[in-house]
Parts: sequence; structure tokens; C-alpha cells
Amino acid sequence: MIAPAHSDTTRFADLFDLPLPRDLRGDAESMTHDAFTDSYGAGSGPVRLGGWAGPASSVNGVGDYRATIAVGNRIATSTATATGPIAALTAMLHERGITVEALRFHQLPTTGGATATFIRGTDGTDDAWAMGWARDPQQSALRAMVACVNRLAA
Repeated sequence: MIAPAHSDTTRFADLFDLPLPRDLRGDAESMTHDAFTDSYGAGSGPVRLGGWAGPASSVNGVGDYRATIAVGNRIATSTATATGPIAALTAMLHERGITVEALRFHQLPTTGGATATFIRGTDGTDDAWAMGWARDPQQSALRAMVACVNRLAA
């Protein structure tokens, strides 16, 4: 994860020129980058995303995706045809018996040139906010989705 200089003391909200999702603003104002990332980031959990490949181009927004996904100690390659990376990852996880649906999706540039993605997801019973952080917006979104799955599993 790309961290700003002095992340141990930088308020998370100070890393953005735009407002964060309303439900996260209080924590973003009161928590440091490290504390916020520890709370809402991928951290540890049963799901890990390894390799990821998406289409170079798509027809009508639909493309083929491939990923290496670990659930616990079981690692497998999954494929999906979907309208985007989040839809593809959701389908791949569903095939592995993991239910997750993105209820809200926010993607914001940081003052340091990275992208932060905030996803509120549900497994049908509980819901949780999660965050992904990367220079690449797609990787940021994928990290947020994995973080959401792991937060729901906790």
C-alpha cells in the first residue's frame, strides 16, 4: 500500500481535497492514516487476491477476467465474463461460495497521486465499509472489495 510521508500522524481526511463518503467522515477526521487503514483496509482475512488480468478492450462494456484467489489455504484460478472488474470479482467469489454485493462505491484521488476506493458491501446479513489504496484505480477497487469481504468475514 502506498502511504504518505508521516502517515503515523497525518489525519486520514487531510489526504483528500474532496469529501469522503458521509458514513466514514467522522473516522477520517479523527483517525490517522495508519489507524484508518488498519480499521478499513485489507488487513488479514480468509480471502487474498493474487494475479489479476482483465480485457485489453471490451465489447459493449463486457470483458473476460482472470484471477488467482486464495480462500484460506485453498488457491485457485477463477474466470468471469463481466461488465467490469468489481462485477467480475464478485462473480468469482460467488463461485467460490462467498456472497458479497457492493452497496456503495466511491473512488477518490488522494493528494499524493494515489486512488482510494471505499466500498460498503453486504453478505446478505451484515454490511461493512472497506477501503483499498493504490496508484492504479482498478487495483484500488479490487483491494477495497477484498477488504470488504474480509471485514464481513471477521
